[in-house]
Amino acid sequence: VLSLHLSGGLLYLLLPVALSPGSHSLHYLFMGASEQDLGLSLFEALGYVDDQLFVFYDHESRRVEPRTPWVSSRTSSQMWLQLSQSLKGWDHMFTVDFWTIMDNHNHSKESHTLQVILGCEMQEDNSTKGFWKYGYDGQDHLEFCSDTLDWRAAEPRAWPTKLEWEAHKIRARQNRAYLERDCPAQLQQLLELGRGVLDQQVRPLVKVTHHVTSSVTTLRCRALNFYPRNITMKWLKDRQPLNAEEAEPKDVLPNGDGTYQGWIALAVPAGEEQRYTCQVEHPGLDQPLLAIWEPSHSGTLIAAVVTGIAVCVIILLIGILFIILRKRQASSE
Repeated sequence: VLSLHLSGGLLYLLLPVALSPGSHSLHYLFMGASEQDLGLSLFEALGYVDDQLFVFYDHESRRVEPRTPWVSSRTSSQMWLQLSQSLKGWDHMFTVDFWTIMDNHNHSKESHTLQVILGCEMQEDNSTKGFWKYGYDGQDHLEFCSDTLDWRAAEPRAWPTKLEWEAHKIRARQNRAYLERDCPAQLQQLLELGRGVLDQQVRPLVKVTHHVTSSVTTLRCRALNFYPRNITMKWLKDRQPLNAEEAEPKDVLPNGDGTYQGWIALAVPAGEEQRYTCQVEHPGLDQPLLAIWEPSHSGTLIAAVVTGIAVCVIILLIGILFIILRKRQASSE
């Protein structure tokens, strides 16, 4: 699902790609704004292999920039030229589609946004499937169907564009050729280039923390610094899985260093925290990892130290007072 969040004039496109074990994906995110007040150019493109950003392009500079060392060091000049030409072609296609959709909505003056995700996923048995979706002003708009060579409208306002695009049969066949032939071939090339990098696995560091408010006791399970992105986190009660609706959904976010972090939280009755276990499954783990909340003894230790110091101070003061009294008594005698 395409979702758009606007905050402070910035545009964030959130499109997590969940991969099944042993599969790989190549996908591109295209986004643009009709006016520049949203902080976007008319067209920007991000290319991902699995969940690694490997290329960036924008309409203003018309330059293709590598975003990972293995792409810049291992890509042949011919392959880089092909990638540059295809992104410049998508720049033109995106712009034309943008104006078409705006015209069909009778939008001309206000600022609007268009987002596209397209690409393919290759399963472990080498079978592939493609996807090509449009989002307009933050809402799902159109989705291409390779099998039937038509477009699925996600909202009534998308029908004029759907009918217009379906009248061009050549475009539909070109879309299917890209999804079923060109995209898997490029994905295979990139997987060869990224061998040893894309297939690395970093196991998560898992920790359960305890949070108490006036009315709620919450356990939060955090998985840190793991790669690849796909991870399963769930709560167990007395070692039995809970219903999905009883746990708060997890977020998986990039750390900025190529690894990810995720979390899942659960409200529990006070005093029953030890009955709940966080179970984490990840490709970097040989078996599911179980973690529970372990009460910290630091508070007790600190209290004991403070008490000990207080006792020592009291004894010292008593000793000083005793010496002073003895001196006064001797002086008076």
